[in-house]
Parts: sequence; C-alpha cells; structure tokens
Amino acid sequence: MQTVVLKTFDNYFSANIILTRLQDAGINCYLKDEYTVTIDPIISNAIGGIKLTVDTADVEDAMQLLNRFHEEYMRAATCPKCNKNGMIEVQVQSSKNIITSILTRIISSYAIAAEYAYECRHCGYNTKVLPDNSEALSR
Repeated sequence: MQTVVLKTFDNYFSANIILTRLQDAGINCYLKDEYTVTIDPIISNAIGGIKLTVDTADVEDAMQLLNRFHEEYMRAATCPKCNKNGMIEVQVQSSKNIITSILTRIISSYAIAAEYAYECRHCGYNTKVLPDNSEALSR
C-alpha cells in the first residue's frame, strides 16, 4: 500500500476527529507519529506533528472531504461580536505579506508565508484565532 501525508496536526484531538470522519466515509487512512507527539508534545515541530496518512488511491476523495469539513467548520463558527455564523479566512494586509510577495516574485524558490485572520461576513469582526466551535467538528 502506497500512502501520502495529506495533513498534519499539532494535537491528537483534531487528528482523531478528522481520521474518524474520513474512515467513516470509507477512506483508508491512519495517523503517523500520533503517540510520539501525544507523549512528548515538545518535539512535535521537530518531527512534523501528527501526520494524517492516506492511501494514494483515496487521496482525491479525502481532499474533497477535508475541504468540505473545513467549509462546514468555518460556517459553524459563531462571531463573538454579533453571534452570527459564517466566519471566513482572509489574508492580512501587512508589510510582512507584501515583502514576502515581492521576494517570491524576485526569487522564485522562496516560500510564501502569508498571514491569515478570520473575519465575520456579517459585522466585519476580525480575529487571528477562530472562535471555539468544537461541537461542529464532532458532527
């Protein structure tokens, strides 16, 4: 069986929720380095976190499901200011992002590391951390 790392996680809660949802949909997948990161979270960055590994035959279906899960999660997030659902991810307009963009165009091998924030579609409230909606993940 040939596999591909589809996504990485820094905690086992999110990793196992997504793993279970994919397995329920019939996707052949498993978590790599889950126990190592759970026992010693300090080395998570050194080993690349918990890796969601998927059979190469299921990669396309798994990506579609992951995108759908992410969209559902974003729609379920409640704005702390207006209490409405519907947060969106927007790129932060900062000097760091502009400089990164210019360097990327000049030096084509430089990786883009843009900053993102979450914005309410209704009232425009901005936050760097998505409001907690953990019950949306477990659906």
